[in-house]
Amino acid sequence: MGNKFNVAVLCLCVTTLLFSLVTSASNDDGMRRIGLKKVKLDLDSDPDERLLARVGFRGASALWSSIKKYHHRQIKLGGSEDIIALKNYLDAQYYGEISVGNPPQKFTVIFDTGSSNLWVPSNKCYFSLACFFHSKYKSSQSSSYKANGTSADIQYGSGAISGFFSYDDVQVGDVVVKNQIFIEATREPGVTFVAAKFDGILGLGFQEISVGNAVPVWYNMIEQGLVKEPVFSFWLNRKPEEAQGGELVFGGVDPAHFKGEHTYVPVTHKGYWQFAMGDVLIGGEPTGYCAKGCSAIADSGTSLLAGPTAIITMINQAIGAAGVASQECKSVVNQYGQTILDLLYSDAQPQKICSQIGLCTFDGTRGVSMGIESVVDRNERQSSGDFRDATCSACEMAVVWMQNQVRQNQTKEQIIDYINELCDKLPNPMGQSSIDCGKLSSMPIISFTIGGKTFDLAPHQYILKVGEGDAAQCISGFTAMDIPPPRGPLWILGDIFMGPYHTVFDYGKQRVGFAEAA
Repeated sequence: MGNKFNVAVLCLCVTTLLFSLVTSASNDDGMRRIGLKKVKLDLDSDPDERLLARVGFRGASALWSSIKKYHHRQIKLGGSEDIIALKNYLDAQYYGEISVGNPPQKFTVIFDTGSSNLWVPSNKCYFSLACFFHSKYKSSQSSSYKANGTSADIQYGSGAISGFFSYDDVQVGDVVVKNQIFIEATREPGVTFVAAKFDGILGLGFQEISVGNAVPVWYNMIEQGLVKEPVFSFWLNRKPEEAQGGELVFGGVDPAHFKGEHTYVPVTHKGYWQFAMGDVLIGGEPTGYCAKGCSAIADSGTSLLAGPTAIITMINQAIGAAGVASQECKSVVNQYGQTILDLLYSDAQPQKICSQIGLCTFDGTRGVSMGIESVVDRNERQSSGDFRDATCSACEMAVVWMQNQVRQNQTKEQIIDYINELCDKLPNPMGQSSIDCGKLSSMPIISFTIGGKTFDLAPHQYILKVGEGDAAQCISGFTAMDIPPPRGPLWILGDIFMGPYHTVFDYGKQRVGFAEAA
C-alpha cells in the first residue's frame, strides 16, 4: 500500500504451485479479462533464492525464521501482443505484464488495489542495485513519450522509490491507455525490490492517495471509454488441483466465478478501498473487539490477512499458532493483571485503565505512550526499543483480552491463565506464527462480519502450507499490524480473504462487494 503503513514484509514460501501464462480476452460483453494459469513448481531449482514478499510488498524486509530456504521456477512469457501474463509467485506476489511506449517496452507489475500510482524502473536509474535486475524504461526509444519531469517519491515500510513523472501510452492486456502519467523510478534503495519478481507497481486505488495527484491508469481506462462499466473484479482460484489460477476483469464481473449474490458495502474513506466491518468471530463466538465497528480495506497487494495485535493474538491462540513469547506481556499481566481485572469489574472505562495504573497516558480517546519530551529521553527510548511503548501496548492488549473473558463469566484465575497463554502466542517481531499441520481438522472457523453478513474462513483457507509430507510446514495466515485511532483499528483483507470470496471494486457506485468464489 503505497505511502501508507509501516508493515513488516513477510517472506511467504507458501505453495507448490506457480501461476504462469495468461490470455487477456475481450469479449463482446465489453469486459477485459486477465486470466491466470497454474503449473507445477520445480522444487529443485534455485534453492537459495530469497523472495522479499510481504504482507504487502511495502513492509520492512524480513525472512521467515522457521523456513530456511524455498524454491521457484521461472515461467517464460509468450504469445501475441494481446496476451498478458499474470503470475502468482508462491501466493505472495500476483503480477502480470504490461507495456509502456511505442514500440512497446514490457514490464511485470503488481496489480495493487492498495496504491494508486504506476511506476516502472527508468534507464536513468544508475545507483540502485534493484534497477540492474529489472527491465528499465527508455524514453528515447518511444515515439509517444512526453516529458513531465516533476519529482516523485513513494515511501514504503521497507524503503522507498523516487524518480520523476513522464507520460506515455500504456498497454494492459488488449487495451491501450493513451498519454498515461507514470513514474520513472531512478532510485530503489534497500533490498526489497532487488529480489522482487515484479518490475513495478500498477495501483488500482483512488486518486486521493496518488503521489503527485497523478491520474491512475484505471481512471483513464474509464475516461477513454476502454471498459464497459466502471467496475473491476478479482477471482483468485486457490484450488491447487485446478489449472486455472484466477482472473482479473476490467469493466465488469464474470458470473462464472462466484455463487449467489454479492454483499456490497459503501466505501467509507476514499483512498484505499476502505469500508466498515463488524465483529470478528472465533468458532462462532463474538470477540467483541469490533462490536462497535472497525474499518477494513480489500487489498490485492497483500498476501495475508492483517489486523490489530490484540485480536490477531487471540485468533492465533485459538488455532494453535505458536509465536515468540513476549516477556513484556507476561510482566504486565503478572504485575497488574489483578488490578486490571478489579477495574474492569468496577465498571471503569476500559480505554482509561492503562493510564489509571500508570502504564500509559490518556489522550482523550485511548492510552498512549508515557514518553517524555526531552531529546535525551527520546533517544533513550529509541535505543531501548521504545520500552515504554511496549509496556503501554502490552497493557492495552491485556485489557482487550480480559474484557472478552469477563463477558464469558470466567473466573479471575481462569482469566489470568488465559492471558498468560495469549502472551505465549504473541508472534515474533516479523509477524509469523507456525501451526501443526496435523491439527487443521480441529481448528475453528474464523469469521468476519461485513454488511450484516458473516464471511467464514475455514482452516484450509487461512493456513498456508509449505512443502509436502513430513517436511510440510504450516503457517498462520493471520498477522498483526496496529493502526491507531482515528484511522484504526484497521483490518487488511488480503489474498487470504479474497481467495475464498470473489471481490468486486465498483468505482461507479463507490462500493466493494464480496461473494463466495466459484
